Amino acid sequence: MRMRTGSGPARGRGATGLKWSCNIAPAAGRAHRESMGKKSDKYDADLEQLQILLVETQHWTIEQGRKTLIIFEGRDSAGKDGAIKRITEYMSPRQTRIVALPKPTERETSQWYFQRYVPHLPADSETVLFNRSWYNRAGVEPVMGFCKPEQHTQFLVDAPSFERILADDGIVLIKLWLDISKAEQARRLAERIEDPLKRFKVSPLDAEAQARWEEYSAARDRMLAETDHNHAPWTVIATDDKKAARLNIIRHILRTVGGPGAEADAPDPDVVFPASKAKDRLAP
Repeated sequence: MRMRTGSGPARGRGATGLKWSCNIAPAAGRAHRESMGKKSDKYDADLEQLQILLVETQHWTIEQGRKTLIIFEGRDSAGKDGAIKRITEYMSPRQTRIVALPKPTERETSQWYFQRYVPHLPADSETVLFNRSWYNRAGVEPVMGFCKPEQHTQFLVDAPSFERILADDGIVLIKLWLDISKAEQARRLAERIEDPLKRFKVSPLDAEAQARWEEYSAARDRMLAETDHNHAPWTVIATDDKKAARLNIIRHILRTVGGPGAEADAPDPDVVFPASKAKDRLAP
């Protein structure tokens, strides 16, 4: 039988053409691969246990008629999509909704600012996750000039009052700020462009995320300072390590919701911490 030929490297040769022996793989490389495999196995096992607890906890919230609203905010590529995917993977499709609103229409821009979000708020027994929210007016809108400075200021005054109404109505409101370093964001944004499976993550605003880094930092700091309150506090998540962030986000949500979720381990305080104690801990 004839040997198949191709354009790839010959057997026993790397892409550079240099010969190598599959029988003498460096011990350090093997140890590294084994270590990475063990870490991945532990992550998968931890995630599965937390997802089981999420299902149990949601079953409890459905029985109790509780309304849960989780807001995910953060810089581009901070890991909002990935975290939401792992959280909702096994949750009830009837009682769970993910809300990611598009650019407002001309009519919506003339409405009361919070109006377009109100129809998406949870009813009894529902869990709603906002992938970005009314806090666009505290971040991307003022930084990119999509709103007037006075509209930005008025929003920061109005948001705590609006959220107080939600909390008084029985909504459990969990606000998460996913924080990422500038270097890690640059790496992830570059990766998006190269990966065809991440095509829908690429945005015209991606380039602005790095170019306007300082402006976004200032907007974040002001938002956290002026909209962190007892009935709807901000919780910061350090997300340079995506997997650690996902696990700790779920732990925080479980313990905040309560019921069976109260049995979850406490989040890692180096990954999850209140905005009130975030000074000198946020990415500059």
